[in-house]
Amino acid sequence: MKIGVIGTGYVGLVTATCLAESGNDVIGIDKDADKIALLESGKLPIYEPGLLELVQRNCREERLRFTTDLGKSVAAAQILFIAVGTPQAAGGAADLSSLWAVADALATHVNGPKTVVIKSTVPVGSNRTLAERLGSRIRHAVDVASNPEFLKEGAAVEDFMKPDRVVVGVRRPEVAQTLQELYAPFLRTERPFLVMSPESAEMTKYVANAMLSTKISFINEMANLCESMGADINDVRRGIGHDARIGFQFLFPGAGYGGSCFPKDVRALINMARGVGARTHMMETVDRVNEAQKLVLFSKIRRHYGEALKDKTLAVWGLAFKPRTDDIREAPALALIDALLAAGVKVRAHDPEAMANVRQSYGDKITYCDRPYGALEGADGLAIVTEWQEFRNPDFELMGRLLRERVIFDGRNLYELKTVANAGFIYYGIGRKTEPEK
Repeated sequence: MKIGVIGTGYVGLVTATCLAESGNDVIGIDKDADKIALLESGKLPIYEPGLLELVQRNCREERLRFTTDLGKSVAAAQILFIAVGTPQAAGGAADLSSLWAVADALATHVNGPKTVVIKSTVPVGSNRTLAERLGSRIRHAVDVASNPEFLKEGAAVEDFMKPDRVVVGVRRPEVAQTLQELYAPFLRTERPFLVMSPESAEMTKYVANAMLSTKISFINEMANLCESMGADINDVRRGIGHDARIGFQFLFPGAGYGGSCFPKDVRALINMARGVGARTHMMETVDRVNEAQKLVLFSKIRRHYGEALKDKTLAVWGLAFKPRTDDIREAPALALIDALLAAGVKVRAHDPEAMANVRQSYGDKITYCDRPYGALEGADGLAIVTEWQEFRNPDFELMGRLLRERVIFDGRNLYELKTVANAGFIYYGIGRKTEPEK
């Protein structure tokens, strides 16, 4: 099939590349000329494991191209995916300005029957509004479908190629049939292709992220309670996770969630509910719990150093909101860094992929270190915020020699208590009674 993907951000680039990998003729479209030039040069504007190789191969084999020319691309495509950003606006609502800008452009360039598929995360009712907006301005038949994405950053290629399910919202069965043919190569292991109304498809995306966010905030709140009562959240997590009704996924305590999806989607859901006169009490609490959790490490740091905190130097390992990505949107590490800087603390930071993005935000306010051990040099302690694999088995003897004080504030519970104790470290975890007696 001839496919156009409008928007070459995270979702759009993965979608375009994976559809090309399955044999389709795909063109990625973006108004950002610098981004298109970067892609045409064989480089990526984001870090995502496995994606660069796929982009380069499909470009080389001429199944994937990139352009800023929307008009020409629309004319050639049978199916047009919209994958533009819908960031958080004032009051928590989703900002749909990019979606409506695309709609206006499509109204000018559509030259025949098309299927337009909304891949962006949009509030319930956006599909209908877009269909009406296009229908009032285009004389050709245009179907508008919804196809929410369920991609995890750091595993997006695998998620697209081997999805748990594909969800589509359509108003005509013929459109569902076309999309099922498009996704057939990815559903060969009998994963379901779920057809529903556009409104239900739009809601499915928000409810999925709301559920996962709830699990994270729940386990974090229980971790804090365990710590206060002398229990160990790791033992408790194992005790509940083996219950098949609960499971283990997303039940890892930590320094809070971040990224481009969970925070804004939870707030957008809250905003949508208020728009129809309803309240989402649980989701409002989930958001509050998560924002507070981002400062749990700082509370431990402040309690440890007391009045001596000012003018201390802290090493921070992990800046991205999760491992295997360079995305720092709503990252817990940034909340910690902001609090440290406000308290007069100097910060030496390391992350395998996200430092360039952090530098754009912080400039010379912090020190950037190419190696994790380099961040420890001259630091009074270490805070771990992102669970990159390379942080899991460090050389504790070397760490002890580099740090002025052997103290670790571990926001991801990476280490066994006996290991760090035997290495002579004071160790603060999440939900474990690890703090020394005062």
